[in-house]
Amino acid sequence: MTIKISRIARNISLVLVAAICLIACKTKPTTTEVVKQEINYLAQLNHLNIGEATKPAKITLNENELIIIAGGSDIWGTNDEFHFSYKKVTGDFDFSVQIKSLSAANAYTKAGIMARTDLEDNSQHVYFQVFPDNSPRNKNNGGSEFQYRAEKGGEMKAIYPDMETAGNQFDVNFPNTWIRLKRSGNVFESFIGTSDKDWKLYSTFTLEMPSELFLGLAVTAHNSENQTTAEFASINLKN
Repeated sequence: MTIKISRIARNISLVLVAAICLIACKTKPTTTEVVKQEINYLAQLNHLNIGEATKPAKITLNENELIIIAGGSDIWGTNDEFHFSYKKVTGDFDFSVQIKSLSAANAYTKAGIMARTDLEDNSQHVYFQVFPDNSPRNKNNGGSEFQYRAEKGGEMKAIYPDMETAGNQFDVNFPNTWIRLKRSGNVFESFIGTSDKDWKLYSTFTLEMPSELFLGLAVTAHNSENQTTAEFASINLKN
């Protein structure tokens, strides 16, 4: 009897282990599935130059990477000139991407994640972006910055790290630069990291915006006569 009970217990254990493994395999995507999700997201993107004087952009999809060659004088002030690769999203989101490289058409060349109310050049928006290097600029001692236009046609403003406490934790380090923008209601959080698992909170900002937004990758050369090349990978959108 003891032997039979042991065998039954062992068989039950084996069944439970098999069931747990089956559930885990179904819920945790494989590397191949992750790559397919990234490629599928890239295929859904719309590509648009915003700002009349912006030079035509060149878009290259290379498996799960997106390369944008873009012009534009800047994303700042009351009007923007840049390239936008985007899709419509509704409600909360958590969007992260690896920026593998960004060429310096200007010290203020920018590439990053933008959530925008409309596709006009003076739209309300939030924008978490990086510069090509970590040279000091304005109040920022790193290569990243959170920018926003609180209302349509208004002046843009920026959130910078505290120079006394930030150190170099918000520096960019291509290709090991990941950025992330998360929305919860009207609260927008930005993060930067050296991988897709190592995140440092950069800013928390509250701005009332519509439920439906244009969300994507925004690139400007900050140089009306030249273009920059931005290379994106590891795109992950949770919505």
